[in-house]
Amino acid sequence: PEASRRAFDKRLTKQILVREGIPTPPFELIRGGQRRTLALPVVVKPVRQGSSIGVHRVFEEADWVSALADALVHDEEVLVERFIEGRELTVGLLDQAPLPVLEIRPRKGFYNYQAKYTAGWSEYLVPAPLPEETAARCRDLARQTFLALGAEGFGRVDFRMTENGDLFVLELNTIPGFTETSLFPKAARSAGMTFSELCDRIMRKASVH
Repeated sequence: PEASRRAFDKRLTKQILVREGIPTPPFELIRGGQRRTLALPVVVKPVRQGSSIGVHRVFEEADWVSALADALVHDEEVLVERFIEGRELTVGLLDQAPLPVLEIRPRKGFYNYQAKYTAGWSEYLVPAPLPEETAARCRDLARQTFLALGAEGFGRVDFRMTENGDLFVLELNTIPGFTETSLFPKAARSAGMTFSELCDRIMRKASVH
């Protein structure tokens, strides 16, 4: 429960990542009426919300006010994060062991609520087409993040990767989705695990605690 509380609160997550020296995009926290200091482009996120609800990419000043207003509908505090141009990657962890790196390629726009939960809106490549050194670094950072936030059992760490191969941790999801379009089961399948076997491992682990 404590790890889930930390992971759900983007402010706490960022503070822990910075403290542990884990690379994450520059950010600031804003409440209603405060001015933004980060230069565009940025990503605006409610501090305590999931499934990309209230999340906006802002590239033009003309879009800033409406993006902030919508994010503030979902939380009184908003995380403003520098937008990292590049590829979207994610790593699932099961019993602290990283699964294969998965790459997300939305067919249009970005990986928002519709792209996450609508079949056919995104393409998933697993294992991601990466040099092994980069994939290993991604898995290592995922495990560092998982442990830094005090998680156990299973979870998923999301990344952005620049054209130069620099990796930035965005967040940890301690309760990743388990729908037909969800990422965690896809990564487990790539590791040779059926959906039933995955569920069985998670249930057996939970019964021990």
